[in-house]
Amino acid sequence: MVLRPLLVLLHRWFGLAAAVFLFIAGATGAVISWDHELDAWLNPQLFHARSADRPAPGQLLPGLELANRVEAQDPRLRVTYVMTESEAGHTSSMMVEGRVNPATGQPYDLGFNQLAVDPVTAEIQGRRMWGAISLSRENLLPFLYKLHYTMHLPEVGGIELGTWLMGIIGIVWTLDCFIALWLSFPNWRSWRKSFAFRWRQGGHKLNFDLHRSGGVWLWGLLLVLAVTSVSMNLYNPVMRPIVQTFSTLTPDPFDSRKPVAPALAAKTEPGVSRERVAQLAREDGQRRGWSVPVGGVFYSSAFGLYGVGFFEAGNDHGDAGLGNSWLYYDAGDGHAAGAKIPGSGSAGDIFMQAQFPLHSGRILGLTGRILISLMGAAVAILSVTGVIIWARKRRARALAARQTAAAGRARTA
Repeated sequence: MVLRPLLVLLHRWFGLAAAVFLFIAGATGAVISWDHELDAWLNPQLFHARSADRPAPGQLLPGLELANRVEAQDPRLRVTYVMTESEAGHTSSMMVEGRVNPATGQPYDLGFNQLAVDPVTAEIQGRRMWGAISLSRENLLPFLYKLHYTMHLPEVGGIELGTWLMGIIGIVWTLDCFIALWLSFPNWRSWRKSFAFRWRQGGHKLNFDLHRSGGVWLWGLLLVLAVTSVSMNLYNPVMRPIVQTFSTLTPDPFDSRKPVAPALAAKTEPGVSRERVAQLAREDGQRRGWSVPVGGVFYSSAFGLYGVGFFEAGNDHGDAGLGNSWLYYDAGDGHAAGAKIPGSGSAGDIFMQAQFPLHSGRILGLTGRILISLMGAAVAILSVTGVIIWARKRRARALAARQTAAAGRARTA
């Protein structure tokens, strides 16, 4: 068959081109399925409130009041994300950015973008730069999380090279899923071999079965990971246009706005307060019949938007289903600017809402996270076994070529 040699060639070079990146993504994915738990274990000072160790811990302050106190303590910073309520015994995690420095006209270089605040005393227990290239205890989990989808490649000319690279790897991976499935069944009369593992024979035979049969058994899950990785990294340039050819999509609140430069964003103060936006969202939620409270507020200075999430304290990650609901408001006058409500909208909207929950496994709660952690390890194993198969065949071809050349020289002599 003429097609099979071409597909073998494509599978080989697709696999080799993506192997290192998929190994890293798989290995890190297996770990970051538990990023919050591991982060809290490694860095208790960022998650455990010191006030909880007192005989009388005291009353928890509302999250918005905590944010105001933090900004009053350090006028250089602006809180860009805060949860409205804290869990007893836990710190309140906030994201921050620098305000404009009057002396330079540029945002302050704070050296950190995340704070851990005691919800009783408003004491700042810890600071870190989330996503920094560092293997310290405080930065390890954020480092692995960002490595997973950007390889920590820099932004050049406004283009996020790492995000694009891993998105392209996802496209290649998606195509290779179908090529690999075709190649796994060369003869339909012996299809059982493509599901078997020669455990007792070991060696290269077992390595081959781990790669081929392992890929066949996990094919559906691998395809889901491949497709959702494209969605995660190339959401606007690739996935949305593709989905829009099949289904209407609700406009994203950020799509109609052009981000402003960091210096201008730092100078611009919102026209409405966090408290006012939280109240607007609370009233909107009541009109929609929601019983879940306002759980968090973020402010995007670059886009001039507020986002308000609805969740109980401790469920800010949206640990089951399609995640939490969000309402968006214009930061200038507080008018409604859009919404993301899981399970609502067109078929295309629901498909897009499912991308992160599927990729992270959170759509199935704890069971899904365990499954995705195991799948991350499987992706790393498939990458390694594929390279071993290629290296072995390459050595065999080189040996055969040397033997042929030696035989030719002998005949000539």
